[in-house]
Amino acid sequence: SSFTCGDLISHDGYDYSTVLIGDQCWFSENCRYLPSVSPSDFNSGSETVPYYYVYDYEGTDVAAAQATSNYETYGVLYNWPAVMTEGICPSGWHIPSDGEFTELTDFLGGESVAGGKMKDDVQWNGSNSSGWTGLPGGYRYSGGFSNDGDVGYWWSASESGSYSWIRVLNGNGGSVYRDDDFRYYGFSARCVRD
Repeated sequence: SSFTCGDLISHDGYDYSTVLIGDQCWFSENCRYLPSVSPSDFNSGSETVPYYYVYDYEGTDVAAAQATSNYETYGVLYNWPAVMTEGICPSGWHIPSDGEFTELTDFLGGESVAGGKMKDDVQWNGSNSSGWTGLPGGYRYSGGFSNDGDVGYWWSASESGSYSWIRVLNGNGGSVYRDDDFRYYGFSARCVRD
């Protein structure tokens, strides 16, 4: 059966919703691939070893983490090595490059307005006119978890010196922000079709 963008795509036992934006086919929800789970404990951060986190979950039991409402709503927070592992996206899909994110935001009218079109209109104050359905999943840093309900952060696959490029949506206004950040942080992820 041939996939048409807008169809569900099954990966690792879960059916992801998808959306066509310009010439790109995106997941319209965050990745939830979770081969293992770590507590937020600051000692467990790494810029080289994959780490997987679920917001506010401080255990190591994958099934228990998957049973939480934060997992259900926001998916998984990945450090950059985790987001670069092969299993995170279905075959034929990948973590977007910095340039692919720029293509998305350019299509939506540029960074100053694209954020409002990318933000969900239920959880927070976007229009979600793009259907990208960005959620404020927060992040994991050396001090624990922060900012759920307020800010969403998404990794790109592109490096920026010893950092990697991300995109940030927050509750203020319609902007989307391009930034680079430490690879040990736990951020959300999306897949885009090859």
